[in-house]
Amino acid sequence: MRLKTIKFLTKAHRSAYYLDRRYVSKLSPLAQIFNTKPTPSRSFKLANVGLFQVPDLSSPEGFYVLQENATVQIEKLVKEIIKKQRSRKLVVIFDELSNCICKVADLADCVQTIHPCTKFATAAEDCRYRLSGLIEELNTNTDIYDALKRVIEEGDIIQTDDIDHRVAELFLSDFEQSGIHLPEEKRKKFVRLNEAIMVSERLFLQGLENPSVCLKSNLPDHLKNVFSLDGDNVMMFSSYSEHYNDDVREAAYKVYHQPDKTQLKRLDHLLYNRHQLAQLVGFPSYGHRAARGTMLATPEKIMEFLDLVSAKVKPSAAEDYQKILELKRQSGSKDKKLSHWDLSYYSAVGRQTVLDIDVNQLAPYFSIGTCMDGLNNLVQSLYGVTLKHVEIGKGETWNFDVYKLEVIDEQNNILGYIYCDFFERVSKPNQDCHYTIQGGCLRSDGTDQLPVVVLQLNLPSPHSTYPCLLTPHMLNNLFHEFGHAMHSVLGRTRYQHVTGTRCSTDIAEVPSILMEYFMSDPQVLSTFARHYKTGEKLDSNIIQKLCDSKSLFSGYETQLQVFYSALDQVYHSQIPSDTTKVLAEVHTKYFDIPYVEGTAWQLRFGHLVGYGAKYYSYLLSKAIASTIWNKYFEKDPLNRSMGEKFRYNFLAHGGGQPSKDLVQGMLNETPTIETLVDSLVPDKTP
Repeated sequence: MRLKTIKFLTKAHRSAYYLDRRYVSKLSPLAQIFNTKPTPSRSFKLANVGLFQVPDLSSPEGFYVLQENATVQIEKLVKEIIKKQRSRKLVVIFDELSNCICKVADLADCVQTIHPCTKFATAAEDCRYRLSGLIEELNTNTDIYDALKRVIEEGDIIQTDDIDHRVAELFLSDFEQSGIHLPEEKRKKFVRLNEAIMVSERLFLQGLENPSVCLKSNLPDHLKNVFSLDGDNVMMFSSYSEHYNDDVREAAYKVYHQPDKTQLKRLDHLLYNRHQLAQLVGFPSYGHRAARGTMLATPEKIMEFLDLVSAKVKPSAAEDYQKILELKRQSGSKDKKLSHWDLSYYSAVGRQTVLDIDVNQLAPYFSIGTCMDGLNNLVQSLYGVTLKHVEIGKGETWNFDVYKLEVIDEQNNILGYIYCDFFERVSKPNQDCHYTIQGGCLRSDGTDQLPVVVLQLNLPSPHSTYPCLLTPHMLNNLFHEFGHAMHSVLGRTRYQHVTGTRCSTDIAEVPSILMEYFMSDPQVLSTFARHYKTGEKLDSNIIQKLCDSKSLFSGYETQLQVFYSALDQVYHSQIPSDTTKVLAEVHTKYFDIPYVEGTAWQLRFGHLVGYGAKYYSYLLSKAIASTIWNKYFEKDPLNRSMGEKFRYNFLAHGGGQPSKDLVQGMLNETPTIETLVDSLVPDKTP
């Protein structure tokens, strides 16, 4: 459940923050920076260094310059690829080509999403659109495809090794999944299907935000004025899952998830075109195409994994539902059964009961500054690296409250940069995520191209008299996203195409989920959970309760994830004639709380776009992270030797090794599906 954002504190808290300077002065420089309300820079005379210190981006027009420069460089690299005589490995040139595109496209993706200036956002979007056309040309260039395929089959004119060969095969796989090996007519069909898929994805995502509408007269009298109204219509913008009133949640759920013909048609088109595209390039289904190169490799193995998780978690899920039902009865409800609209609300009530302290009382011990100190202490203990705040140049960021961190090792070498865009603002996307601006790699001159990433959160802005204070949910998200950042920054691959989070989707979440385990450990929490005013440590009993509350109802939550994952797999195994009918069937098989007749929940499932046929990856990553935690960190979470093992055996490789080899190298064994499933049993989840 998403806990409510803390927007304000009591007068006592507000006044104490600036009156008691004795503790504030003892905060680390990093904590002081993050706990101080940022203010706009007034350095009018300083030169504008440009976004991300890219000089051309001192103005929106710079995106046109970046795109033009990239186009010129790409043309040179394409000529070098198809030359019969070369002085460099072909895979090196391909990676430089990929790097040239990604350094502009990834930056533009980020800026068009988060920049508050419309001119910058529009320029970035235009740049990305122009680059997409160029990328399409490259994806259909048979000359460079033939050159790459020839090198893989016959060998390069320059000696290569296993890493070269793996990355070259990944490039070839990307080509062939784009249909370049098909006859011309089929290639044209692939392009049409791909364009149709992108349109369907965009429209489906837009539909997620649309309210559901019903006549006010269709609601019971006592609910008619609860929701937003437009004349005689009720406009339902959410399912009100956190509302205290059972009737409100029930009405909201049924209206918000009612079928919508337009959205149903968009989903049908998306699934149909994905299936057609997969079959066009030689796969039985889109699920088979998505599973290629992953750890489980086939949809059949994925479903074997999900079915086994479903069977193993069923008893603990049943216990959780009984506990949630009891909480509902204790609230005074006369209803003798649980419904979907009860789960989120009453599970949150249960966690609050275990925690036995109001979130407003807990939050002062988790200021953003002390939490950043906690992260700094953790990465120092595990990896021997330090987070160092550095001053922002004029024009370097898109908003004045963005912080920049250097990640440095014990020899004072800079390993990469993290831009922290943490605070709420108008028009900022309401999502927590990680952007790769520049992937790390080894340049041809032997120097490192340092990783650059952005972490986006939506935390309450610091006040002039008190800092940003985090709820447990916010703290969890901070650690999760920082796991992605460290994956990117600590990646040390030869090629940027496989650096950091540029790995197989089914293991991409392992570092971030592992960070959630650290955040849920009492020993780790006790290193930084201190009152922002006095420095008083959070009581160890409360810390233990906080950790216990986080693991509550993990059986129910795991079963819910299995249901989501199975639905995603079934949708992409064939063309469903009726997605709502399929929803009801999968729901009945994998989820113990009855399906609500007349609802079409799948029309709000946005992950069908970003994780099509890969939503199971979260569960698999969690199983792997749980196994790593239990084996190496559960008894000693700050163990340096185990931290370095994870850094050099997993994080450093990114996607440079197959998923199975990475996991095997980390665990010193090849885990079976059974052992991975066993790691997900509730008593071992965080």
